[in-house]
Amino acid sequence: MIPWELIDSAQAPGGGELRLYRRGREYSIQVDGNELMNSRVHSSEEALADLACARIADRPFPRILIGGMGMGYTTAAALHRLGANGRVVVAELVPSVVEWNRGPLADLAGYPLDDCRVTVQEKDVAIVLRSEKKAYDAILLDVDNGPEAMTRRGNAWLYGKAGLEAAFAALRPAGVLAVWSAGPDRAFTERLRLAGFGISEVRVPARGKEQGGRQHTIWLAARNP
Repeated sequence: MIPWELIDSAQAPGGGELRLYRRGREYSIQVDGNELMNSRVHSSEEALADLACARIADRPFPRILIGGMGMGYTTAAALHRLGANGRVVVAELVPSVVEWNRGPLADLAGYPLDDCRVTVQEKDVAIVLRSEKKAYDAILLDVDNGPEAMTRRGNAWLYGKAGLEAAFAALRPAGVLAVWSAGPDRAFTERLRLAGFGISEVRVPARGKEQGGRQHTIWLAARNP
């Protein structure tokens, strides 16, 4: 078997080290020995965008906020779903992750950062949420493996009461908050409900149409008009 090759590493604000590995055509981003994402397993990241964009398909000038750059699959899927008038804002806290998506990872998802409809903000998505009101038709969060906030304690704010209230305020009427998670979380579902969202919870295969394999969770939380 081809061994993993360390391509680059970066310190995550607040602690932890992100490492980018390559093995042939496969890439992996890990933190402190735990894999956050792998280029062979990205169907649920694409589903996050597909499911959210389907909810706002009738809007003539949709604007989407994506929290977490990952390997670019969610951004690429959103661009595929949106028309020429759509706009995507990507908030990524770690500048190196953006550099990786412009460099070694760029072709994995088809160079989404080269699309003129995309704007990248190298900042915590929490800052964006706090600063904007009724600005987005959809907000997609794929940060830190979901509500468990594995790599950075500060990310727990996003999935708590204050973060969900900020997301609610940043959505336009009938907008949707879509949240990716490695697994289900009943407490988080209840927090969404208490924040005033109408909720549906979807389990999607990690690998395409795979049956019986690993599944991830996506919450679709609608803001009432």
